[in-house]
Amino acid sequence: MTLDLEPDLESDLAVVGGGAAAVALLDALATGTTGTTAPVAPGTIRVFEPSPHLWRGRPYGPDLDAVRVNVPPGISSIRHGDTGHYRDWLGERAADHVDRLLGLPVVPRALYGEYLTHTAEKAMAALAEQGRPVEVVPARVTGATRHGTRIALRTADGLEYAATRVVLCVGTGSPPGPYGLAGTPGHTADPYPLAATLDHVPAESEVVVIGSGLTAVDVVVALAARGHRGRITLLSRTGVLPYVWQRPVDRRPRHLTAERVTELHAAHGPVTLDALVDLLRAELADVEGDFEYLTAELRATTTDPAHRLRQQLDAVDDPRVGRRVLQSAAHAVGPYAWRLLPEADRARLRRHLRTANAVASPMVPVNASVLMGLLDSGQLTVVRGDVHGDMRGYLRQTVSAGPGRVINAVNPPPQSIPAAARHLVASLVDTGLGALHPAGGLVPADPRVHVVGDLAGGGSFIASSIPGIAAQASRAAQALRTPLS
Repeated sequence: MTLDLEPDLESDLAVVGGGAAAVALLDALATGTTGTTAPVAPGTIRVFEPSPHLWRGRPYGPDLDAVRVNVPPGISSIRHGDTGHYRDWLGERAADHVDRLLGLPVVPRALYGEYLTHTAEKAMAALAEQGRPVEVVPARVTGATRHGTRIALRTADGLEYAATRVVLCVGTGSPPGPYGLAGTPGHTADPYPLAATLDHVPAESEVVVIGSGLTAVDVVVALAARGHRGRITLLSRTGVLPYVWQRPVDRRPRHLTAERVTELHAAHGPVTLDALVDLLRAELADVEGDFEYLTAELRATTTDPAHRLRQQLDAVDDPRVGRRVLQSAAHAVGPYAWRLLPEADRARLRRHLRTANAVASPMVPVNASVLMGLLDSGQLTVVRGDVHGDMRGYLRQTVSAGPGRVINAVNPPPQSIPAAARHLVASLVDTGLGALHPAGGLVPADPRVHVVGDLAGGGSFIASSIPGIAAQASRAAQALRTPLS
């Protein structure tokens, strides 16, 4: 069956979602940083994004200046393989946002959103010159069907668009709602943007933040920046805070690399967790005791959070590289190695999910210092969630006892499907264009369909970073440059 549409509703490429992943994809297509010199065939690129904050996604929209990017600029580039791309754009503005302990600029997320917008607009101009104009459709895609050699996309406003290829860049899933508090007065299900959320929080009120990860850190730091005077409690099942970034060191890995993992795979088939630990041990062999110090630090992750935070703030300049190596490898090597691990080893790692996430996604020292000050003063406490027999009742009492507030800061797990994309994903599965992965996410079942970002099935339990998204986008752009058979 063929789809009869007006010519202006047809495109060569449809990109569903207009956040950071879409920016990385457009930039890779425009600049040719895809590992291939194959020319891009002319044709329209259509980007579907209903949000008013185009190119910024959920994390990088307008918000308080205290809501900062949680990574140094050297690994914040949206252009794969060009670590200076973001740093060059930031230019002299970097001096206004230097994290004193880290010695590097840590900018408000809204400013990083400006970088994404600038990059997207430059890519659109370049693509137009190459004969690939980009059109933005401010509508949500609700379904997809096969129509001969094309894919028809339906939007919420009832229109249909045909495309030769489709890339899903739909972002992360929706925050889960623990304890059944949805709809309860005084409860906030999604804290972003914090500028709007905290406008409704009285300065003297008690605030319970569900979670203790980076989103919870954002909430606490934003409350402090607004002069909040009431008690703040981080309520978490584990009570584990993110680790703290250390000053980068100029050191390239020699053993714990994707190339060495490839060699192991070629020689032995599945790559075991023990083999990866051996690569880490070899990487740290240059410094006596570094491996042992790292393993002891990891074992202490679930101990007293205030004590750990103080230790890590004191270790921002620590010359030992163990944690730095492990953090880098989690994003640079981890996604590839994860797919080669036996299921038993994946299960072993899942048992240490909170530790792995705390190490792989640390907080910047300027935020850690704010938390440390609040912990020392007694205004902030970190409570393990299982200390209350009826947690739902405890939280309901908090919001009903007066001006108290409960803010959900639990992040969606990787490979979860955003609520706005559920109908689209279901239709891709129903029509055989995609398949749900047993561990979550979507796996394309047709060479015309690609996924960039956390929705990609088969990934690890660590959320995609900007470098990871940029790498995925580069691979997708390379595939899009390859003609379909």
